[in-house]
Amino acid sequence: MILVTGAGGNVGRPLIDELAAMGEPVRAAYRSSDKAARARAAGVDAVAVDYARPERLRPALDGVEAVFLLGAGAADQVEGETNVVRAAKAAGVKRIVKLSVFEASNEEFEFARLHRAVERAIEESGLAWTFLRPASYMQNFVNFMAPTIRSQHAIYTMIPDSPFNHVDTRDVARVAAMVLTRVGHEAHAYTLTGPRSFAYREAARTIGDVTGTPVQVAALSESDMRAGMKANGVPDFYADYLVDLDRWYESGKGDVVTSSIRDLTGRDPTTFEEFVGDFVGEFGG
Repeated sequence: MILVTGAGGNVGRPLIDELAAMGEPVRAAYRSSDKAARARAAGVDAVAVDYARPERLRPALDGVEAVFLLGAGAADQVEGETNVVRAAKAAGVKRIVKLSVFEASNEEFEFARLHRAVERAIEESGLAWTFLRPASYMQNFVNFMAPTIRSQHAIYTMIPDSPFNHVDTRDVARVAAMVLTRVGHEAHAYTLTGPRSFAYREAARTIGDVTGTPVQVAALSESDMRAGMKANGVPDFYADYLVDLDRWYESGKGDVVTSSIRDLTGRDPTTFEEFVGDFVGEFGG
């Protein structure tokens, strides 16, 4: 049995589908009781978990041999994920595949430092482990930028001209399914990228070409970006993390391409053009 945490998210949803298609027994873990109930009604083995309450983790881990561990991006992320690691070890889980972050080992930005702290806890636990370190998600264009692309034909960003890598979460899920179900990936950390890096101005041109409506890029100051995030309910601590990440991308260190997705799945990673075509309706096409 494989427990997939974050089952309702960008990676968790396609991972559940991948494992089901492979005939693997899988249990979906949600932070929301309502989502878990809806999944059970659809015939899924689903549970609600709370990382801050280890007693609620024990039933979810019953009979589980492998855990796909995904954090929630909360202020207590390190403590919460570490609680899952401890509970997994106590329950007799054999291995953990952790969804980490790009360049976590360098700890040069706050997201990397948070994820590396959890990675260390996993390494020290004695459990077999694999770390997946994906680049920025292409799905961020749908989740966070599509509303202004549709309504204003615009992308707002602090870093319009800084190229960095973007990966499709469906490709990340395919890799996760492989390493969860195959041997030989223990004590490996894989950096997962799309086929090439690009800046937001190029992304805007691609979206415009696919949808038939030109998309502009508006450069924001840091204060304007923070104000926009605050207006959309982003907590201050998370806004700090996002500004920190953009500054790191601005340094050029996110312009990295690896062959890991091809090597692990036998499939080329999704191009941004293919991604936009798959989600063209989200962008107003």
